[in-house]
Amino acid sequence: MLQDNAECEALKKIARKIHLWLGLATGLVVFIMGVTGAVYCFAPELQRLQSYRHVEEESGAFLPPSRIKQIAEEQLPGKTLHRIYYDARNRSVMTLFSKKEGYDYSVFINPYNGAVLKCRDNNRDFLSVVLQIHRTLKIPYGHEIIRWSTVIFLLMLITGIILWWPKNSRTAKKGFLIMWRASPKRLNYDLHKVLGFYVSWIAVFSAITGLMFAFESFASFTYNLTGAKQSVVHKKPPLSDTARAGIEVGIDKVWKTIEPALYGRYASAMFVLPASAEGSILVRANPSSSTLYKTDFRYFDQYSGKEIDGAYVWGRYSDADTVADNIKRMNYDIHTGAIFGLPGRIALFFVALVVASLPLTGFYFWWGRQRKLKRVKQ
Repeated sequence: MLQDNAECEALKKIARKIHLWLGLATGLVVFIMGVTGAVYCFAPELQRLQSYRHVEEESGAFLPPSRIKQIAEEQLPGKTLHRIYYDARNRSVMTLFSKKEGYDYSVFINPYNGAVLKCRDNNRDFLSVVLQIHRTLKIPYGHEIIRWSTVIFLLMLITGIILWWPKNSRTAKKGFLIMWRASPKRLNYDLHKVLGFYVSWIAVFSAITGLMFAFESFASFTYNLTGAKQSVVHKKPPLSDTARAGIEVGIDKVWKTIEPALYGRYASAMFVLPASAEGSILVRANPSSSTLYKTDFRYFDQYSGKEIDGAYVWGRYSDADTVADNIKRMNYDIHTGAIFGLPGRIALFFVALVVASLPLTGFYFWWGRQRKLKRVKQ
């Protein structure tokens, strides 16, 4: 028994040092990720406050993507249109103009009459900036900092649970309760230790799903572990028949295939335009307005408009027949809490706020101990 206690204390001593130095090294990044993550939990509600996203619903048909493309490109000549997103019948069509990472500009268009409702610089849009900060800190090499900070954060969750673990059943109760009437120092310690323990069991899923976004090798390992039939490394998308180039323009033919299913089978459809003369048109058709995991990924020849069948990493939801397929599809919805609807997003909001508070309470606890040690030495 004494030996077990000694081994436990030795493990905690190692965990304490790891937890401390990793926390000091990445505390600011974790704080930023927590705050921006909390804000983005309510992105759908905040987007509804943007008046240019709304239109008066009409009985007429939507303008086809070729016309939407023309209107959008007239607003931003010289820039590359990458996506056209048809939302609900009372929502504007959003077009996205791409750069190397992210999207610089968005043009919002009335799908019934083609009126331009907003030409938006996404670098000045609150929600877009929040997302950019969450992903890259909006600084050079920020993406790398976020990637490795996520790895460190996962290690901190593990070491935090080790440090929380009570020595015996008699002291276990203290690990679940916050002493609200205690001194400020003790209260700060409880807020860090107890709240940190409670949120760890949810935050760990956010960290793991974040790592799947950040590291393709980690995602591939996870999916293979859960029965993936093919590598998560995306195969090159199918190619279009360039022999038909200049003869036919297929995007409106694709629209004729997709439009009848809109607002019946599908709630929205995003057209991802080809980046080259050989590329294909990808349509992300989603039957849900609140989650993404059921989205059908359908490829079409950009000239003939004919659908291209084949087994790709992303395909139709009905073909997702393994655990790995569903984990892969649900990754974003788990990361944002949307997989459990509004209650899930609310829960993740509070978890993210607690995560943001942990570097603050942890630093205050460490700083207090440092000052105490200095006084003892004097």
